[in-house]
Amino acid sequence: MNRRFFESIWHIRGSVPLPPEQSREEAFTRLAPLFRETGTSHECVDDTLRFTKKDPAAQDKMAVFDHGELQIRDDGAGRALHYHMVSRMLLFCFLAPLLFVAFGQATILIGKYEAAKEQAAPKKPEKPPVVRTLNPIDKMLGAPAPEPPKKDKKPEGKKASATSAYVFAGIFAFLYLVGRILEQRAIRRTLGRRLAGE
Repeated sequence: MNRRFFESIWHIRGSVPLPPEQSREEAFTRLAPLFRETGTSHECVDDTLRFTKKDPAAQDKMAVFDHGELQIRDDGAGRALHYHMVSRMLLFCFLAPLLFVAFGQATILIGKYEAAKEQAAPKKPEKPPVVRTLNPIDKMLGAPAPEPPKKDKKPEGKKASATSAYVFAGIFAFLYLVGRILEQRAIRRTLGRRLAGE
């Protein structure tokens, strides 16, 4: 499998064109407030800004990312800010459905194993029914004969169900797809507005 394709699961890459005549210093100055959030550290070297986040605040617009790199370079069509960001949260949301599907399959296999084990177990011989008789006084008084005892029904074992696991797998798969698309758009929009001075 192509490494870049595999990394695209939790790596977000893209670029935003710089406004005409905007210098590197001005671009990074406008982006600076994004990296002054709690738990964020960053460094600027030449045309590259690298950042890391540890326990970011919930209101941080880039809280979903753990670390990343922003670089200003000329890509032939003009100068642009190229970004590469990594999110372990996206990776977790991608792997969670696989984990829950595995739990569901394990539940089904265990249920089948338990059912086969019950069928293979030797059956205990049934005890003959106890015959109940009326005592002479009850007979004389005309009491009805007692009914034969009913056979006790064995409680049926609860069938193993993987429904819950599949429901959670579906929820996390939905969260991943929505998050992956929205975060890609949100970070590009955020960087573009900062560079434009909005």
